[in-house]
Amino acid sequence: MRAAPDGYTLLLATQNQVVTNPMLYPKLTFDTVKDLMPVSLVSAQANILVVNNDVPAKTVRGLVALARAQPGAFTFASGGVGTSQHLAGELLKSMARIDIRHVPYRGMALAVPDLLAGRITMMVSSSNIALPQVREGKLRALAVTSRQRLRELPDVPTVAESGFPGFDAAPWFGLMAPAGTSTHVIERLHRETMKLLTLPGVLKKFDELGMWAVGGTPAEFKRTIQADIPVLRKVIDDSRMQPTE
Repeated sequence: MRAAPDGYTLLLATQNQVVTNPMLYPKLTFDTVKDLMPVSLVSAQANILVVNNDVPAKTVRGLVALARAQPGAFTFASGGVGTSQHLAGELLKSMARIDIRHVPYRGMALAVPDLLAGRITMMVSSSNIALPQVREGKLRALAVTSRQRLRELPDVPTVAESGFPGFDAAPWFGLMAPAGTSTHVIERLHRETMKLLTLPGVLKKFDELGMWAVGGTPAEFKRTIQADIPVLRKVIDDSRMQPTE
């Protein structure tokens, strides 16, 4: 944000950095909407709802039924307060009207041993962390949080397909430049980014990480940010989410 707006210093921004953090940390000394200019969305990544193999539920509906029968008994892990995994879990809690306790970790990888040992019930995990465990049969995937199924898990439904229409919690990554960058530079960066998003090697790497290329114009990226703000604000307000130190 403080760099010269010449197109040579860019940020590969996350949805959390741009949309969520300003809501959780109102005393930030910068404004992500005013101090950054959208160049292009780059990619998106589904989170995966996984459970310990000892949990009898084989579907989201089954899991919700179990949670309703035992209010407060189930726990879900995330990579920390305000992360996309936490937000997805809170959205599920709200839509399913279930009482499950959030257990934040300092990163998703740290939660895996506790989930495998049964010390926590479930985890909303980034796909790059969950996929290896699911493939090896160590964890059971019940659903993905995006609008579409993952190519890597074609038989695992979305949460929306599992009885909660409209559920969509797929965090994005996008390229942004400092405010004041010229339109000419933004357009050039956008064109080059769109070329890169068609390269087979890039698309292959996205697939391996459970991600997909998005792209789009700077205006479309801006509209995505504006659309996310009220949705995520409601999740944060309804769950009374408080950041950790």
